[in-house]
Amino acid sequence: MRLVEVEHVIALVRRRGLETVLRELADYIAEDYRRWAEFDKSARYASHSPKGVIELMPIADAAAFGFKYVNGHPANQAEGLQTVTGFGVLADVVTGYPFLIAEMTIMTALRTAAMSALAAGYLARPGARTMAIIGLGAQAEFQAEAFRALLGIDRLRIFDIDPDATAKFRANLADRGFAIHVAESGPDAAEGADIITTVTADKRCARVLSDNMIGAGVHINAVGGDCPGKTELQPAILDRSSVFVEYLPQTRLEGEIQQMPKDFPVTEIWQVIAGEAEGRTGADQVTIFDSVGFAIEDFSALRYLSDTTNAPDLHRSADLLARPSDPRNLFGVLDLSPAYGIHA
Repeated sequence: MRLVEVEHVIALVRRRGLETVLRELADYIAEDYRRWAEFDKSARYASHSPKGVIELMPIADAAAFGFKYVNGHPANQAEGLQTVTGFGVLADVVTGYPFLIAEMTIMTALRTAAMSALAAGYLARPGARTMAIIGLGAQAEFQAEAFRALLGIDRLRIFDIDPDATAKFRANLADRGFAIHVAESGPDAAEGADIITTVTADKRCARVLSDNMIGAGVHINAVGGDCPGKTELQPAILDRSSVFVEYLPQTRLEGEIQQMPKDFPVTEIWQVIAGEAEGRTGADQVTIFDSVGFAIEDFSALRYLSDTTNAPDLHRSADLLARPSDPRNLFGVLDLSPAYGIHA
């Protein structure tokens, strides 16, 4: 089985270039969303605890089964740990044998950012150049880079309640060609922005954006509300917006629309990408991508890694599958015979 570790993903990004990887990931995601009907889909399994959530995200087409293990523990950062970590697996549907296991912490950040920018290409006003980012945790820089790579965003208005997060963001993106305005508040960040990305981490029903902060024509990329009891937008914003989601049964439980009636109208983003529904229809329309992350995006990321890590220095082999010469004689693999000096 091919094992793609953290060092291999870092080497891949450096070799191909961050913007290239983000564009290529967006292409893989779009390709898979266009064949939506080919996938066996389900909402993710989630095990919630007082400190966070551990999830499994399964998906399959006729050729491969994939899943991602991922956690979300906002309090981890106080202990010097990542809020989100993950790994993923691809397996051959015909034999059931897994053929790829890969790190999915960096890759989740990359695919989430690529998905955000891909959706914004259909939902934001043409010519958008300014984006507000509210919440400057681990995902923020990836979002900025993806929106520049796919949409040409080069002006950022940023805000976080933690000065250290702001300093981290500015240091990471120094000399990378962005004009950055450090806002004094959320409303200050949102003022004049074509796109507003909310990507906060706290597991609570927050009001990161209130209705009076949202002008006509704005696109909201709502990334941080991604589990039950965790939201970022005042419901009044959703009431006057066109809302787009990934997989409705999952988003009803976890997204911003968990605040809304069950018959609240939304459009699944695959329909827009496949040309079966409209995205933005007018300059004054307020659009929301209520993104919680869906398994197709992880499948796309794993498929991308499978295609791009063939070089010997971009993976190693992992021996996780027993291979008895006689498939019926698994016990014989242990070889407990006295001839080997081993006794049962």
